[in-house]
Amino acid sequence: MKIFYLIVITAFSLFLSCSENKKTENKSAIEIENPLPVEFGDPFVLKASDGKFYMYGTSENINGFKVYSSDNLKDWTDKGIVYEGATPESWALNCFWAPEVYERNGKYYIWYSANWKHNPTNEGENFRIGVAVADSPTGPFVEMNGKPIFDPGYPIIDANLYFDDETGKVYLYYSRCCYKNPVESEVADWAKKQGWYNEIEESWIYGIEIKPDFTDIIGEPILLLRPPLKMSDKQAEWESRSVTSHEVNRRWTEGSYIFKKGDTFYMMYSANFFGGANYAVGYATSKNPLGPFVKAENNPVLEKNVEKGGDVTGTGHCMVLTLDNGQMLCVYHARTEKTGKNRVVFIDKMEVSDNGQLVVDGPTTSRIKL
Repeated sequence: MKIFYLIVITAFSLFLSCSENKKTENKSAIEIENPLPVEFGDPFVLKASDGKFYMYGTSENINGFKVYSSDNLKDWTDKGIVYEGATPESWALNCFWAPEVYERNGKYYIWYSANWKHNPTNEGENFRIGVAVADSPTGPFVEMNGKPIFDPGYPIIDANLYFDDETGKVYLYYSRCCYKNPVESEVADWAKKQGWYNEIEESWIYGIEIKPDFTDIIGEPILLLRPPLKMSDKQAEWESRSVTSHEVNRRWTEGSYIFKKGDTFYMMYSANFFGGANYAVGYATSKNPLGPFVKAENNPVLEKNVEKGGDVTGTGHCMVLTLDNGQMLCVYHARTEKTGKNRVVFIDKMEVSDNGQLVVDGPTTSRIKL
């Protein structure tokens, strides 16, 4: 009988212990709800060495960038402007877009796009990519090099970096703007027959190796991704919606973000007009950081959900944040009926399955437990 009571008491103690542990886990679990209270386009989240999260993005009517900080990805504090361009000393004029911040060797580097003051031919779009440095994730960031990192002879935006710690090499990815880049394709022929557009301009994603000190490029840019040439291509339908919906005479491949999983490089990218409802995300894979990349069969992996009863549109320009527990998060901007034309930040869970397929669990407007 004593043995029986001992077993019962032991079991009950274990039950209470497990219950207390579960309560502790539930109490410490963070829940976020989309959209976050941050009006950013092109969001980028850095987890710094101080353990905090810092979010940067494109703001309206700011000649530079501001940052929000958070301890938990749920509660965000506006820390003000961290980089200011359009000053007499700056190479950059206006249209400050798509910042990404990297922590390297105790310094913080912000990469961004802006219109270049040097514009002898008076181009309507004169974007280039630059980098600024700071001692803190909250700045102030000071421009390096006194000019863009390089001039390919056409406007470029959306810088993204990959650091190969095994080889010490650094790669820069960017998007050539649609501006003055008309491309012959079946979609362009179709649009012309409709009497809609005489030509279709396109943006393409390139990659290039850069010097580890961020002072210059190495070699020549390599074309990695572009919209499909044929309408029978499986990717053509979703990547051409800006044209086929008679929205604008452009097809985009932009906002790239690259990461490595196992021995495979994943490049996420956005297609269609960033200001429209059809902005969406796909991905491509490669065994080499400079390609060739093959677009995935399950594209798009993130798009508007209005056809499914939701109210989220314009999902795009994403990045990937991996938590300490291994959970991957897709950070992106989108719009809702309530936010209107303003772009706001969303964070949704994502994963790469055992068979290599990338899946984003979004867009969501419900609570998510991290």
